[in-house]
Amino acid sequence: MSNPFITPSAREFGLPDFANITSEHYREAFEIGMKEHEAEISLIIQQQPITFENTIVALEKSGRILSRVANVFFNINWSHGTPEIQAIDEEFAPRLAAHQDSITLNPALFSRLEDLYKRRHELDLVEQDRRLLDKYYEEFAHAGAGLKSEAKERVKVINERLATLETAFGKRLLDDTNALAVEGEDISELAGLDEGAKASAQAAATARGVNSKWVIPMVNFTGHPLLSVLESRRLREELMRRSLSRGGNRNDNDTSDILLEMVKLRAERATLFGFATHADYVLSRQTAKNPEAVHEMLRSVAPRARRNAVKEAHELENSIAGAHELASWDWAFYSEKVRKAKYEIDSEALRPYFELERVLKDGVFYAAGKLFGLSFVERPDLKTYHPEARAFEVHNEDGSIRGLYIADFYARPTKRGGAWMNTLVDQNELFDEKPVAVNNLNIAKPRDGEPTLLTLDETRTLFHEFGHALHGLLSLVKYPRFSGTSVERDYVEFPSQVNEMWIYWPEVLSNYAIHHETGEALSSEVVERLKKAALFGEGYRTFSYLAAAVLDLAWHELKHPVEVTDVEGFEAEALRNYGLDYEPVPTRYRSTYFSHIFAGGYSAGYYGYIWSEVLDADAVEWFKENGGLTRANGAHFESTLLGQGGSKDSMEMFRNFRGRNANAEPLLKRRGLQ
Repeated sequence: MSNPFITPSAREFGLPDFANITSEHYREAFEIGMKEHEAEISLIIQQQPITFENTIVALEKSGRILSRVANVFFNINWSHGTPEIQAIDEEFAPRLAAHQDSITLNPALFSRLEDLYKRRHELDLVEQDRRLLDKYYEEFAHAGAGLKSEAKERVKVINERLATLETAFGKRLLDDTNALAVEGEDISELAGLDEGAKASAQAAATARGVNSKWVIPMVNFTGHPLLSVLESRRLREELMRRSLSRGGNRNDNDTSDILLEMVKLRAERATLFGFATHADYVLSRQTAKNPEAVHEMLRSVAPRARRNAVKEAHELENSIAGAHELASWDWAFYSEKVRKAKYEIDSEALRPYFELERVLKDGVFYAAGKLFGLSFVERPDLKTYHPEARAFEVHNEDGSIRGLYIADFYARPTKRGGAWMNTLVDQNELFDEKPVAVNNLNIAKPRDGEPTLLTLDETRTLFHEFGHALHGLLSLVKYPRFSGTSVERDYVEFPSQVNEMWIYWPEVLSNYAIHHETGEALSSEVVERLKKAALFGEGYRTFSYLAAAVLDLAWHELKHPVEVTDVEGFEAEALRNYGLDYEPVPTRYRSTYFSHIFAGGYSAGYYGYIWSEVLDADAVEWFKENGGLTRANGAHFESTLLGQGGSKDSMEMFRNFRGRNANAEPLLKRRGLQ
């Protein structure tokens, strides 16, 4: 069989022939793709006179083979990273980094960009063309294209090494996460879990091929969802301690040496670029613009979050009644008890109302239909990259095809932790391509024949990630560079967070929150109690998140040369300096398993979740003020924001949607920080 990536796929939506793709196809396509791309760049440099078409548009059209294979490969690497796939990643990550540098640091190519950029006001360009020119120039300059030769060569070395280290960090963390799963022989140890959760733990043991009767796999963040119901304090402690230890056990999977080297290299590279720190370098191209603006926001929130967390702790201590001190592994368990007593909310009792198929089709898809006129038809005939990844054809209101949505919901040992969205095909008019958006979650798979019952948090995650998918599916731009979620890191979470509002929207909730056995709808009384209980635990959640955001900034505000050698000591000092050192509430991610910033592209950017939430909370108020779940509101959100992708300035898009700049008060109210 010929390589499926060399020419555009003839399959629907440009999907490759997944059933027949081998590891060698990836290797060959990367090799051929880089060579083709090099030849295309060489040809661009030779073209005279220098025009927008033969330089900027030609750049946008170049590297198609590489794009096709990369989009598929990196999705596979995260969602089904077999040893063969991981080996290819290790081999090609530094080479791809070097290839990118050979383009962005090419002096002849940058000279053409400079020429066009200086003449940009003289060129007859429409708005999206002008922005494309601006972005290419800014990206090349930001990557160091204007540096002297010696500095460029050092940047190349650093970038190659960083690519290798990011891959190694992800691999070690995945291996350690799998190795630290808690195993047991006695089912009675799982007291507190419902039968479905027990069955999932038993199914996990079977899937892993271990001799144990049950397995509780680790999740990507600190702690575990089951901490809220496990009655065994010993088991809760073991789960939490293992979670906190990931990547820091001084074994072959320890990530400390990797992250320290990455921090040092990032700091050094920033100085080569003329910035004081890596954070300054990264934030210069985000909506925040500089670390000072981020710190101003975080320091305004942190004391209030600590106040609320301590207040919540007192309530939990009253529930413990002196039996023992409140520890991090107790927090979720006693929070659930307080929640039951105070608000009559039993989280486990809610799970039967959140069955995956109903949540997806009658909740997530239903809301998208009401807002945007979209409908979804499952296509089991379309082979995807994994048997558990399901394809849904997406239709516009008039029946025309908008794109393809792929849903990959279940956890497996080869999948990285967390949840995310990515694209296999980016919508664009340049090549007349429709989007293929993928959502990955990590839901525990039940035994065959049993329903998948979600927690409220998992339900929220599904709505959230689908918000990213909508950003990709509703994109309507000319150039691939601007497609869908191609916006600033501290803006990208905004549309996805807005989509979470429909979880509790009466029309949506009543349509999907149906008991999977009895057919009973979740009562309005319970819904009201859920809303009243929404602020309970917000102190913990905000505190834990802020601690992680502070750690990210602390690492990336270190100046070259970085002298830090003690990861734990550095963490402790950074949190103490911010007043976020409260033992019962651990940071959402410790450095050794903080894949967002050391393997996921969010370095100096984790603050973006709460930064985006300012926009999100204000946008939610707009929907409420204007009638909520209506087709007209969806059309406005689509035309001013989602459909624009990155083709306009992000804050300009928000103003076009909202009619003004964002107001922070809705966020403070939502998080109980007033």
